[in-house]
Amino acid sequence: MNQTIRQLAEEILPDVLEIRRDIHAHPEIGMETVRTAGAVAAELEKLGIPYRMVGNNGVIADIKGENGDSDQIVMLRADMDALCTEERTDLPFKSTYEGKMHACGHDIHTSMLLGTARILQSIRQELNGSVRLIFQPAEEIGMGARYMCEYGAMDGVGMALGLHVEPLAPSHTLNVRRGSDWAAVDHFWITIKGTGAHGATPQDGCDATIAAASIALNLQTMVSRECDPMKPLVVTIGSMHSGNAFNIISQEAVLEGTCRSFDRDVYDMIPQAMERVAKHTAEALKCTAEVRIDRVCKPLINDDTAYDVLKGVADKVLLKPEDWRESKMAMIGEDFSEYGDYAPIIFGHLGCDGGYPLHSSYVNFKEEAIVTGMTVEVQFVLDALDHLNSK
Repeated sequence: MNQTIRQLAEEILPDVLEIRRDIHAHPEIGMETVRTAGAVAAELEKLGIPYRMVGNNGVIADIKGENGDSDQIVMLRADMDALCTEERTDLPFKSTYEGKMHACGHDIHTSMLLGTARILQSIRQELNGSVRLIFQPAEEIGMGARYMCEYGAMDGVGMALGLHVEPLAPSHTLNVRRGSDWAAVDHFWITIKGTGAHGATPQDGCDATIAAASIALNLQTMVSRECDPMKPLVVTIGSMHSGNAFNIISQEAVLEGTCRSFDRDVYDMIPQAMERVAKHTAEALKCTAEVRIDRVCKPLINDDTAYDVLKGVADKVLLKPEDWRESKMAMIGEDFSEYGDYAPIIFGHLGCDGGYPLHSSYVNFKEEAIVTGMTVEVQFVLDALDHLNSK
């Protein structure tokens, strides 16, 4: 390679920024990433990279290396969806869609991966193996990765990398941790049914409000009495609705909340424990309880070998040794974890000095970080293929 990867990334940065700013100005939420997926497909078409659409809102592309006959595949992922929040920056390319904003940086992820694709396509004669590029919708609602996998996104993949911008870390840093990184997310609803009665004669009814309050308290024993204290679990009741009049014993109540966990055993325990606590507590108060849990995403656990590969990449391409930093575990969810059911995964947090945290209406990601992101992604492909081919 006559030029370094970073030099190639710097050369194409103006084109990547043009793509990024267009996507930023036109944010799409959830499974609605039709325009964004179309823009990705158009760029891949220009680059001569074969791709296929997943529905009309996702894209899977493959770059086949020409240096040998290896059938190994390394995957890179970008999520494309935005958030339902009003943008309050003064950027000239701020969101043109009311109530929608790329406040989680997925516009950077998408444009950055397109830049990486451009570099990889230009050096494909040096690749002994293939690169799978996944542009997914609906990360924010935990549906996108599963959706892409149902369409074969991970078929044949031997190792996968996901990068996510981190606005509270300095630009050009790569923040990674071995093992547990981000949490599993569960969204649950518990419907309690009792018997209504006059508020002056509670003995004639079965009070769903009292049962709901008792369940809300007893669910905390999942944390304090069922989990190893060294394995964190959060159980939060965010919403409680019961009754509709001041003088009527409520006959129905609904609790809504979330669980967050890092450990796979804790994650697996949650449905059974929640159902037992809810139903038995309700029964003790002559009510019934039905539990519904949406398992939004699994715990994101970085593979040890993939971690070592990424650490080797960092040693080669980061500007300074101290730009490699250990990230902190967070109870945030990320459906990149879904890909870990198919291949070893590694998730890195790309510092971009945005001034405000993720999901803030004021966050302004520093675009200079895109160069480091592209450089890391390209070098990861090269090193991961070397590792997979050496096995």
